[in-house]
Amino acid sequence: MIEVADLVKKYGSTTAVDGLSFTVKPGRVTGFLGPNGAGKSTTMRMVVGLDRPTAGRALVNGRPFREHRAPLGVAGVLLEARSVHRGRSARTHLLGLARTHGLPDGRVGEVLEQAGIASVARRRAGAFSLGMGQRLGIAAALLGDPAVVILDEPVNGLDPDGVLWVRTLIRELAADGRTVLVSSHLMSEMAVTADHLVIVGGGRLLADTTVDDLIARVELGEVTVRTPDAERLGRRLVALGARVTSPAEGLLTVTGVRAEEIGATAAGENLVLHELTPRRASLEQAYMELTKEVAA
Repeated sequence: MIEVADLVKKYGSTTAVDGLSFTVKPGRVTGFLGPNGAGKSTTMRMVVGLDRPTAGRALVNGRPFREHRAPLGVAGVLLEARSVHRGRSARTHLLGLARTHGLPDGRVGEVLEQAGIASVARRRAGAFSLGMGQRLGIAAALLGDPAVVILDEPVNGLDPDGVLWVRTLIRELAADGRTVLVSSHLMSEMAVTADHLVIVGGGRLLADTTVDDLIARVELGEVTVRTPDAERLGRRLVALGARVTSPAEGLLTVTGVRAEEIGATAAGENLVLHELTPRRASLEQAYMELTKEVAA
């Protein structure tokens, strides 16, 4: 579990993180979202002990990360995939990490296979593409078989197969009961991957909620109606103040009245409905609505 309580980070007169509190629970994927400059990276650096908070605290499994005797077995972290000696091979890089933590050499081969880079294990990391570098960074994060996994933009530079691999991996890690925190700017990925969202802006918490609950906050006000009585229903709805278009025979797109009012109107006129569907916002629309003021 990750616990962030009243976390503050100031750089001179600039406040990067301002009284931030949230909890990342095990068994689910938590998406960590926010505009550029929102304080996400600074928060993650404080969680793993790379930056000291000005105030507040960040705990990983009940204590500050730097107090764990074998941190690689507690939390696996990918913050910057390029933080690798460019002259070392992927295997040598991982062996160095493993031996500092007393992990068996065999574990290196396991994560190389898991990350899909076993065939290039002896290639210098400096020759890796961005996507292969991401895979190596994720392999390093998984090396200690950690209970907590923190990944910053893990699909950056990956091809579609790599994106699918990361999506499947983090879902499996959460299903295993691990604590998974993933930062990303790709709303389409978060929509199909995250169970929970922590959204920040201007260093402050904007939302701590599920994907479905966030989307439900946004009213698009558009309803799709299918009916064999489209002309009659359309006239009746216009009389109620609705805006009605008919993109195809038997199909209406209605704005200005709620789905419940449309249903009641149809029932009152004894009109048959084959479909009555309020248009659901996308995660991207809900996110943009929430962050539009802090991003301005």
